[in-house]
Amino acid sequence: MTPSGRPDHLEVITVITSRLNSLDHRSARVAAALLAVLSLVAVSVLTATTSAAATPTSTLVAIRAASHPGYDRVVFELTGPLPSRRSVAYVPQLLADGSGLPVPVPGGAVLRVVMSWATGHSSSGSVTYGPVRRTYALPSVLAVVNAGDNEGVLTFGIGTSTATAVSVMTLTSPSRLVIDVRHPAVTEKGSVALLDSRRYATGRTPYVVAVPRTLTRPANAVSALHLLFAGPTAAEQAAGLRFVSSRATGFTGLSISGGVAKVRLVGGCASGGSTFTVADHLTATLRQFASVRWVKIYDPSGRTESPLGTVDSIPLCLEP
Repeated sequence: MTPSGRPDHLEVITVITSRLNSLDHRSARVAAALLAVLSLVAVSVLTATTSAAATPTSTLVAIRAASHPGYDRVVFELTGPLPSRRSVAYVPQLLADGSGLPVPVPGGAVLRVVMSWATGHSSSGSVTYGPVRRTYALPSVLAVVNAGDNEGVLTFGIGTSTATAVSVMTLTSPSRLVIDVRHPAVTEKGSVALLDSRRYATGRTPYVVAVPRTLTRPANAVSALHLLFAGPTAAEQAAGLRFVSSRATGFTGLSISGGVAKVRLVGGCASGGSTFTVADHLTATLRQFASVRWVKIYDPSGRTESPLGTVDSIPLCLEP
């Protein structure tokens, strides 16, 4: 019997075979034909099961990233053998396995990493490698995001500051897939404005704090917003720092002219009744640049409350 209590193919075949002798000639011919069909099905099932069992499956147990002179390194560590198939390539957009829906990945470029046969969960369904989305905020590597863990195929997106040269290698004892992403040619020191949740909870202003980041030039303001949407690192989260996205998954169309920065949200837009929104992050982050005095934020449909004039502006969806 199967675990569900239903007879499997082999049991059905055994029952039919045992009863063939008790049937008349015509019924026996029908049963014999049915037996032949079921035998083929059983052989196919057994072959597929044996083939799947014979394919070694690795389990992802850790993801690490660190900066080195000239490059950032991302390491995927696995138990068992190295995945038999591996691919690493820049893609215009990361899509979720199965649904095919876009997966938001912060950064100016996205590296798609695919490993098979490999899994990232235990038999009970628990994730085996830690957070499925994590921020590193290195010169090149901003974030690593899971996009699929299905039928022996693991998919991730690595958000990078820009599309630079990539080298890939494998190591053993333990099994590791290693991806090195070259640093951008020109960088500068900057910051992103994150919410200090502890100060906010007690009403102590200012609520936002400038957190150091390495920006990519010449598009340093664009780089700062990519880093902002990547959010806080694990250490910064532990210190109480947060990023309030207000349902936005990113931004587009940043322009700066005459002291006015204009930026359009991507994804969603909703304050949730809060007086602190993504607008506070964006405004404080952009005002670190001498060329920015006012910030106009547009919703995903391109609307803002005060589109004209030298004043700050937010869309209606970000009002409390």
